[in-house]
Amino acid sequence: MPTFRAWWVEEQADGTFTRRLAERETEDLPPGEVLIRVRWSSLNYKDALSATGNKGVTRSYPHTPGIDAAGTVVESAAAAFGPGDPVLVTGYDLGMNTAGGFSERVRVPASWVVPLPSGLSLRESMQLGTAGFTAALAIERIAARGVGPESGEVLVTGAGGGVGSIAVALLARAGYTVAAATGKTDAAEFLRCLGASRIIPREEISDATSRPLLARRWAGAIDTVGGGILAAVTRSIDYEGAVAVCGNAASHDLPLTVYPFILRGVSLLGIASASLPMPERRALWARLAGDWKLASLDLISREVPLADMEPEMLAILRGGQRGRVLVRV
Repeated sequence: MPTFRAWWVEEQADGTFTRRLAERETEDLPPGEVLIRVRWSSLNYKDALSATGNKGVTRSYPHTPGIDAAGTVVESAAAAFGPGDPVLVTGYDLGMNTAGGFSERVRVPASWVVPLPSGLSLRESMQLGTAGFTAALAIERIAARGVGPESGEVLVTGAGGGVGSIAVALLARAGYTVAAATGKTDAAEFLRCLGASRIIPREEISDATSRPLLARRWAGAIDTVGGGILAAVTRSIDYEGAVAVCGNAASHDLPLTVYPFILRGVSLLGIASASLPMPERRALWARLAGDWKLASLDLISREVPLADMEPEMLAILRGGQRGRVLVRV
């Protein structure tokens, strides 16, 4: 059987986890209808958790992380796909408990596979990846709730990270006025280049008081950090505004009362992009390849080879990454 390289995470007898590039065989891959030669992947926070032994993400090891993959079909038992077809896979169980995209080959169910939309290259699809797809879904959700460009300023928290930076760029592309909140002191010019109208230090939006409501500041928000930041933002949303929640980098706790919801009509919208049904998934990818296509993807992302993943993985866990890390497989 042909061999290929994959990033291999192993649990040691002392409970520690080691990571290395290993030679694997195609027969070792999980069952599925579509075998894909992976060209590109991307680094996400969930990948770093999986790679460092977080059992809430990955139950058993050894394992290959990578919740994103883009490449060409090698073989397919599903009529919808044929050899050479350019495709991408994000979400579902890829890279969590199914061997993921930090590998030269993946095999997945046909129901997970998205044909590469016209207007995007394989490389561009992974510059976006799960982070870009999540940001786009968050914008669609707040827009469906009635928060449009005319509603007022929209806040993005964790704006220097992967989801946050693409959310800033997509909101600006869609005509919104964007306030970007970040704890990265060197990110201001980067965020302005992406389209942010205003840069807000993270400390300015924090409020640990017990006040159930704060002054109304934003028409809507996309939150990537959770915890006290999300609580303070929710208490600061204007009447009938909406907050899309898609991360918990700071905390999974949410110290809130019901008052923002019953006195201001605020909507708290959970963004679960991994499980989005395929018709919506294809439509959103088509939009990212069409009217929402970003010209700033090379500014948002930087490219690293699969062999150099270790320092990138540790940096994203420390909150030290800016924008996106594109993985050349």
